[in-house]
Amino acid sequence: MATEIRFIVLEGVDGSGTTTQLDALATRLRADGKSVVTTREPTSGLVGALLRKILEGKLDAGEVSKNFDWVTLALLFAADRSHHVNSVIRPSLEQGQIVICDRYDLSSRIYQSETAPNPHTALPWVCTLNDNVPRPDITFVLDVAAEVAEKRRAQRGGPPELFEQTALQRRLVNAYAEADRYVPNDRLVHVPGDQSIERVLELLYRACKDDS
Repeated sequence: MATEIRFIVLEGVDGSGTTTQLDALATRLRADGKSVVTTREPTSGLVGALLRKILEGKLDAGEVSKNFDWVTLALLFAADRSHHVNSVIRPSLEQGQIVICDRYDLSSRIYQSETAPNPHTALPWVCTLNDNVPRPDITFVLDVAAEVAEKRRAQRGGPPELFEQTALQRRLVNAYAEADRYVPNDRLVHVPGDQSIERVLELLYRACKDDS
């Protein structure tokens, strides 16, 4: 018997289209009469706001992003996620709503381990930090070529964020292609994110409906 999908996560490298598909999928599900909550990480909360400043290079004078190494960032992301779960995700699910989240702990597992000096020893520690958060019913990984994602980021405008370095993003693309090994017990669906917005949305929507 199919299990209703209520906790949905969208994942992928910067420029993969997760933010665009967050709103598109929510609109499509609401048209079916579903009650949908959209959210994202980092959040707009106290810790999440700090993380966004770090990522965007918008810290106050006297503070520099290089002071935040991978360990510090992993701890901040885990703290933001814990508050996110308790204040938004879990209450919404308990009320019977569908929750669609733009990024979740798979991002931490990939980004923080890949920016650590030794990714293989860093990954288990990052996983432990996130052991107590609820698992998504389904995680969609939007796979795009590094060149496609880079072009999209350029079109978006603005200075590159902390992780938006060409060499790092290429490593992250490869990591997301093997995302199953970072969350081996989760249900992951890889979706070709370089197709049209409408086509990607149709694939996401169909996967949600197939199990409902």
